[in-house]
Amino acid sequence: MTKDDAKLMRVGELAKAVGKTVRAMHLYEELGLLEPRARSDGGFRMYGPEAVDRIHWIVKLQAIGFTLAEIQGFVGDFEGAGSGREATARVRALFTEKQSQIREQIIQLQVIENDLSEALTYLDSCQTCTDDYAPTACGACDHHGHHKGEAPPLFAGLSRQTAGTTGTTGTGTTATAATAPTNEEKPFDVPVTVLYREGNN
Repeated sequence: MTKDDAKLMRVGELAKAVGKTVRAMHLYEELGLLEPRARSDGGFRMYGPEAVDRIHWIVKLQAIGFTLAEIQGFVGDFEGAGSGREATARVRALFTEKQSQIREQIIQLQVIENDLSEALTYLDSCQTCTDDYAPTACGACDHHGHHKGEAPPLFAGLSRQTAGTTGTTGTGTTATAATAPTNEEKPFDVPVTVLYREGNN
């Protein structure tokens, strides 16, 4: 056995080394993204240290936003190119497109961050408000430096008062008769990152 052979790992050892499941290792191999260096006398796939680097590379691409199918596609394009120049040109075009998408996502996330900061600044001043006001009063608040109709969009959409939904609290103040929202997740709820990835606003 050579020194290099002593460093070979079975699939379970490789999975443990990279923090992945054995099933993930098999999937990478099925997609042509990972190849064993050799097989043991018992027929087990054996992987070298380069397999760890390969998997870290795949994980990094996934973090950037590439799907396994996309990675499989451009690996095939790269290996099937007629020359190194053509191969690198294909990869460059793909990376340029992904960079453009990520920059667009960054802009969208910056807008969201600004909206959240505006709403949080507004809500910070609400912490000193009296308990005499019902939630419906927040939609037309003119206290603590607030002005009616000027609540930040993220909060205004929540606090806007709807006609015919008010009642009276135990302290004599106006209260909403509308049912409080629940935390039950709806079938159509999706993370904002998914919406952006699909090109929706």
